[in-house]
Formats: sequence, C-alpha cells, structure tokens
Amino acid sequence: MGNVLKAIRGTKDMLPEESPYWQHVESLFRDVVSAYDYQEIRTPVLEETALFSRSIGNETDIVSKEMYSFEDRNGDSLSLRPEGTACVVRAGIQAGLFHNQWQRLWYVGPMFRHERPQKGRYRQFHHAGVEAYGYVGSAIEAEVIAISHELLNRLGILDEVTCQINHLGEASERAAFREALVDYLTPHKNKLDEDSQRRLSTNPLRILDSKVPATQELLQDAPTLMDFLSDESREHLSQLQEMLSSLGIQTVVNPSLVRGLDYYTGVVFEWVTESLGAQGTVCAGGRYDGLVEQLGGRATPAFGFAAGLERLILILQERDELTSVPDLCVIPGNPAFMPTTLEVASLLREHFPAWRVSSQLAGRSLKATMKQVFQLNPRYTCVISTDESGMHYFDVKNLETRESRSCSTQTDLIDFLRENT
Repeated sequence: MGNVLKAIRGTKDMLPEESPYWQHVESLFRDVVSAYDYQEIRTPVLEETALFSRSIGNETDIVSKEMYSFEDRNGDSLSLRPEGTACVVRAGIQAGLFHNQWQRLWYVGPMFRHERPQKGRYRQFHHAGVEAYGYVGSAIEAEVIAISHELLNRLGILDEVTCQINHLGEASERAAFREALVDYLTPHKNKLDEDSQRRLSTNPLRILDSKVPATQELLQDAPTLMDFLSDESREHLSQLQEMLSSLGIQTVVNPSLVRGLDYYTGVVFEWVTESLGAQGTVCAGGRYDGLVEQLGGRATPAFGFAAGLERLILILQERDELTSVPDLCVIPGNPAFMPTTLEVASLLREHFPAWRVSSQLAGRSLKATMKQVFQLNPRYTCVISTDESGMHYFDVKNLETRESRSCSTQTDLIDFLRENT
C-alpha cells in the first residue's frame, strides 16, 4: 500500500460507535433550548479575519496565535471561526435583528483553533451556544445560566460539575484593578511563566487564568477584582446568585474567573469539572454588552454561553455506554428474498415512523446473518420465508419477551407489532 492519508493533527473523526453520544447531546440541547423558546441561527464557518480581531481582541491568544487565517484568491483575509458569538453578532447586525428588538438565539457547530491537541481540546471542536440580545438585568442572566444547568442535568452529569461565577465590574473598575494588578506583578515579572510575562503588558487580567502552579502561587497575594467592585456591581452579583438559588442552582464566587475573549463585561460564569484534567471547563459565558456596538451596530445588551460538546461527551463516555440499537431487523431467509425485504422494511418504517428498522442486505446465509443480528441486539427480528406454495410469511419475535408469531400477511405482521409495542 502507498502512504495512507490520515486526519489532520488535532482533528478527529466521529466514528459510528461515538455517534450515539453526539446525537444524544445535540438532541437534549435542542430539546432544552426549544423548551425555553430560543430560536436557531446558523452562520458560515468562514468570516473576515477583521471580525475576530475587532471582537475577540488582537492581544488575545486566539487572535495572535490560534486562528486559521489565510488570503483568498481576491486577496481578502479570511479566517475559520474560532468561536460563535462574534459570528452571531455580525449576522444579527447585517440582518437588522438587534435594534429595538429582543432576540434569544442558539447555535451548534464546529469551531477552529490552532492549539496544542490534548484531552478535550482539538483544533476542530464543536460548540453549542445560547445568546440573548436586548435584555438588561439579572433575570435574563439567570435564565441563560438555568438553560446550561438544565442541559447538564438532563445529561446526568450535574454531580461532576460546579458553577463558578464572577463579576468583571464596569470599565472604570476593571481599569483600576488592572493598574493594581500590574503594579503588584511587575516586581515579580521574572517569576511569571512566559505567556504571563507577555500578557503583563497586553492583557494582564488573563494572567489570572494561568494554569502554571508558580504563577498561581504568586497570585495568591495579588489584589482581587472584588476589592475594586462598586456596591452596585456587588449587589448585581448577589441578586443573580439569589435568583439562581431560587431555581435550585448553587454557585461559587471565583474572584480569579476571567474569560479569554476581550468582549466580556459584567457577570461571567463557568461550569467546571475535575474529571478532565487541565481542560476542566465544559461550559462558559457571560455578559458582552459592548460587542454589538463594537462591531458597527447600535448599543445592545447581550448575555450568553457556549458549551464544548467534545468535553461533555468525554464525561458521558466515562460514565455510560450509549449504543445505537435498531428496533427491528428485517432478515431475508434466502438471498433471493432481498426485494421483499426492502418492501417489508419500507412498509414498517411507514407504520412505525419512530422506529429504527434495519434491513439485512449482506446476502449471507441465514445462520451468518442471525449471528450478526444478535450482536445488534434489536427488540424484534422478522425473518422472511416462503411456504410450500411459494407464498411469503414472516416469523417475527420479540427478543425481550420471547413472544413470537408466524404471520402469513404483512397486515398480520403489523398487527402483531402494534399489539406488542
């Protein structure tokens, strides 16, 4: 054989044994956002590079080091989207969705960042996002966080995650804290890790998010953002926590919690777990009231989150085994019965539209086919045979109850399945 082509480093194929997890998570997410009356929005994976440099920030790691950017044949600089919010804002401005309107939106799709691949972190990854535009105050923040809570609850992993929350304050409060943090860290610059040394002059708040133990140890005596918050900001955070508590959602204030994108202001939150090692954030978001105006629209309050599907699925895979099991397998007793197999399977799908009906069309012997079918573990099997006159009949069996019947017509077969469903 010649050189075998492989997936690009940092990307991952979704194989059939993994697809039930993806379908499960995406289906539950769609059920939750539908229950809250949020509407779907889809945006292209390709955008102008300027969209992300203007929204995320030129000094962030995402823009400076991680984006997949290139010039197209017209000389325009394009990028694969590294996150979804900027794309939604661009689409909303372009379509006139925001001015004097209220929008509650959701999306699911792939994102791209050139990062060092590791557990739970890929160069192509997938986000499920929720975003609310036009709403001020704590109530919408509580609702959006409640959506994330409900998703984690339906996935059955609430016992593995903690909701951390913080308030980034108003612009003046952040500026005062930034100055105090820089004053504290500058004499200790040589003790910081390389990324933190660079961020000290470009984006010092991101140092708080460093995973390097020596940097975290140095930060233990650093000033905290809480010391610079106004009474109004503190009250806002307290009110939000009370709202969430009334919904049965417990939160922990983490004064070091910041977000890696420059557009966040006010409340930020993360759902974190210890089961994924360093990549412990499974869902994160916050308020970004200035982003719409920053990208050319009129000032619009906004709050939202994105959940990492790969990380949610990793937790599920460690807890439960999900498989895609057919409800019924239609089996030709003889390879010559293939046309009838297709006909019967089509009829059953028509009468039982919620079922997974699998036609066994490999053309193998009945013994070999049945061996394969039992590995699929369906609820029912239906073997097509012929009697002495050459008429087809159908031996159907419920593998759970062991009840069976030999049906002489397709109508009898359908009646038996309805009676035993």
